[in-house]
Amino acid sequence: MAALSAWFWNERFWLPHNVTWADLADPAPGVEYPKAGHLLAALPLALGMFVVRLIFERFIASACARGLRIQAGVGRRAQPNAVLEKVFTSITKNPDSRHLDGLSKQLDWEVRKVQRWFRHRRNQDKPSIHTKFCESMWRFSFYLGIFIYGFQFLWQSPWMWDTRHCWYGYPYQVMTPGLYHYYVTELAFYWSLMFSQFTDIKRKDFLIMFIHHLATVSLISFSYANNMARVGSLVLLVHDASDFLLEVSDERQQSPSSQPPPNMQDLI
Repeated sequence: MAALSAWFWNERFWLPHNVTWADLADPAPGVEYPKAGHLLAALPLALGMFVVRLIFERFIASACARGLRIQAGVGRRAQPNAVLEKVFTSITKNPDSRHLDGLSKQLDWEVRKVQRWFRHRRNQDKPSIHTKFCESMWRFSFYLGIFIYGFQFLWQSPWMWDTRHCWYGYPYQVMTPGLYHYYVTELAFYWSLMFSQFTDIKRKDFLIMFIHHLATVSLISFSYANNMARVGSLVLLVHDASDFLLEVSDERQQSPSSQPPPNMQDLI
């Protein structure tokens, strides 16, 4: 294990020539350089964010959803049927014509009625507009808040206006409290998103989003450990600037006034 760790943290790969991890581990008095162990603080903070999210969605986002007349319920539910439920859970959620004909004969139902049952049953498992709105509002609130914080912090930083300052003196660049808090808060948020994926309603893009969050956590962590936090902070700011706008767009699509007219088939 020690050999694997030494190979992975090879100084020839991570650091400039003639710089070692020992040089960064023993700075002058009053000077603080990034250390990978600092990022452990993000884990309890991520758990706290997850709890805050639950409270926010229940009391704040839900109230906003009700104000916008977004109902918490789902659409029409499929009537209870043990035979169709068994097929739905163990065989297929979208039966082909052969299955439909067999079920129609077995239940003495019209094929169209069987199709309707499966459509209503599939809709039951979809997250409601209310749920998606609350999730989007939480992400929007965080992205907007962290963007404002990051913008205010970077406005006073020289590398905001001249990116060459990202590399002056590298890697002997002091980690300031403001930059540390910015980095750890961002890291904790993406850890919390990874946690919440396993408790939220599972969506089709579950694996894609999990890989996205994992990649983001890895990039934030390694850029901090390698003391590339200055350029990393610029990347985070640009990322957040687009993310909260995307969440606004998502909320507009989920608003009842922006929904397309229902298909006649869904009303039958």
